[in-house]
Amino acid sequence: MAVLLEEIAQSVEIWLKLIKKPQPYVDPNLDPVLLVPGIAGSILKAVDDNGRGERVWVRIIGADYKFRTKLWSRFDPSTGQTVSLDPKTHIVVPEERYGLHAIDVLDPEMIIGRDCVYYFHDMIVEMMKWGFQEGKTLFGFGYDFRQSNRFQETLERFAAKLEAVYTASGGKKINIISHSMGGLLVKCFMSLHTDIFEKYVQNWIAIAAPFQGAPGYISSTFLNGMSFVEGWEQNFFISKWSMHQLLIECPSIYELMACPDFQWEHNPLLEIWREKHDKDGNSNIVLESYSPEESVPIFKEALSSNTVNYDGLDIPLPFNLEILQWACETRKILSCAKVPSQVKFYNIYGTNLETPHSVCYGSVEEPVTDLEQLKFVKAQYVCVDGDGTVPVESAMADGLTAEARIGVPGEHRGILAEPHVFRILKHWLKAGDPDPYYNPLNDYVILPTAFEMERHKEKGLQVTSLKEEWEIISRDSNDEDNIIINNGKPLVSSIAVSDQSSLTEARATITLHPQSEGKRHIELNAISVSATV
Repeated sequence: MAVLLEEIAQSVEIWLKLIKKPQPYVDPNLDPVLLVPGIAGSILKAVDDNGRGERVWVRIIGADYKFRTKLWSRFDPSTGQTVSLDPKTHIVVPEERYGLHAIDVLDPEMIIGRDCVYYFHDMIVEMMKWGFQEGKTLFGFGYDFRQSNRFQETLERFAAKLEAVYTASGGKKINIISHSMGGLLVKCFMSLHTDIFEKYVQNWIAIAAPFQGAPGYISSTFLNGMSFVEGWEQNFFISKWSMHQLLIECPSIYELMACPDFQWEHNPLLEIWREKHDKDGNSNIVLESYSPEESVPIFKEALSSNTVNYDGLDIPLPFNLEILQWACETRKILSCAKVPSQVKFYNIYGTNLETPHSVCYGSVEEPVTDLEQLKFVKAQYVCVDGDGTVPVESAMADGLTAEARIGVPGEHRGILAEPHVFRILKHWLKAGDPDPYYNPLNDYVILPTAFEMERHKEKGLQVTSLKEEWEIISRDSNDEDNIIINNGKPLVSSIAVSDQSSLTEARATITLHPQSEGKRHIELNAISVSATV
C-alpha cells in the first residue's frame, strides 16, 4: 500500500511539475536510423478540401465502410498513380513524431488486442532502450502503400526524408531498416537515385523482403483477397472482399508477383482441378498447372466480370493488364540496382514456417467448372520454408552485394519483435557496449577462455603443443542439446594429419561438454611434431 501511495504522489508531483520526470537513456554517439515499413504498414488519413482528416487505415470502428468509401481506387496509367474513387478527399500519411507515429501502432485508439496492430512498435521501444532518440537518431518513413514502389511522389518524399534525417542528426549518415515490401521501395530508390542514396546512407538492413515476390500469397490475393489481422479481431476489421477490391488496382501488389525471370528451385504454380468433356461428352477430371506467366490469362478470365458498386455506380475491376505492364517495368529497375561502394547491405529473412509457394483450387471430388467462380473457392497451398508469407528462396535472392545474409526463425510481421533480430541489429548498429565475440549468424557469443602454446626441441624433432578453450554462450538455451550430445556426457573427437614431404605429423583432441545454463565449454588439445632441418 505504501508503494502505491508513493507512486501516486510521484505522479501528482510530476503533473504539477514539482519534480522532473526521469529522462530516458540517450546515446548521442549513435548514427541515425530510418525505419521503412512494408505493405499496409503505415497509418493513412483521408483529408478533405477543408483540411479535415480522419484515419482510414488502420481503424476498428467503421473500418470496412471507411475503407470502401475512402481507400477504394482506380489506377491511372498516364501517371502511374492509384487515385481514390472519392473525389473530395486525398490520402496523406501523418508525420508526427518524426514519421514514427505512422508506423508504430497502426490503430493508436485500440486497447484490447492492441498487439495485433503493432508494426514497428516493439522495435522502437527496444531501440530507445539502446539510447536512440526520436527526432535525433530515430525516424520513420510511412507511405501510401497502394502506390507503386517507384511512384515518383513517394520517391521524392523519401529523398526529402533522407536529407531531413541527415540534417537533424548533425550530418551523420543513415542506417535504413526496411521491412517486407519496404525493401523493394528502398531498392527502387537506390537504383534510380544512386547519388542521393550514397550521399546520405551508410547501411541498409532489409528484413523479410520479397525480392523475388511472394508467389503463393499474391496469387491467392488476386483471386480471394487477403487479411492483415487474424483471430477474433478479424470480425471487426476489413473484409477479405473489400481488401480484394482495393488490391486489384494497386501497382504494389502486382510488383509482388513471382518474378518470372528468377531461376526458382521449383517453379511456383497455379493449379486448378477442372472438369473437361471429350467429343463424346464424357467427363474427365484433370489437374492443370500454370507457371507465373501462364497464370495471367487465368487471372484475366477469373476476374473478367469483377465489379464494385461505388456511390450507386457499378465500376468494372478486372485483372489490370496496364498495371501488370507497369510492374514489369518496375522489375527491370529492381534488377539493375547495385549497392553503392560506400554503402553496406545486410539481409535478414524469416525461416521455419510453412509458406505458400504454389496454389491449388478445386479437387477431384469438386472440380472447378467456371473460372469466374474461383474467387469463391478456398485456396490450398503447396508450402516451402519461409516466414509464412515470403519464401526463404525469394528473400535471400536480393541480387546485391551483401555483407551478411542471416535466417531467423520467425513470422513475417512478428520477426520485427524477435529478440534474435534485436541482438543482430544492436550488433550491426554498434549500439551499447560492443561485443567483439558475438556472431550474428548463429546468435552465439564465442568467448576464448584459455590459450597456451609451447615449443621445444626433443631428439632432433620440433615439438609444438597447443591448448585452447572457449565458452559458447547461446542466448536461447535449449535443454534438449544435452540429450543430443552424447546423452549429457562430454563428446570427445580426435583427428590426425601428416605431411610426408615435410616429415610433419599433428594430432588433436576436441572435447565438447554438454550445455549448462546456456553455456557450453569446448577444449582443444593438439600437438605437432616435425623434423628439424
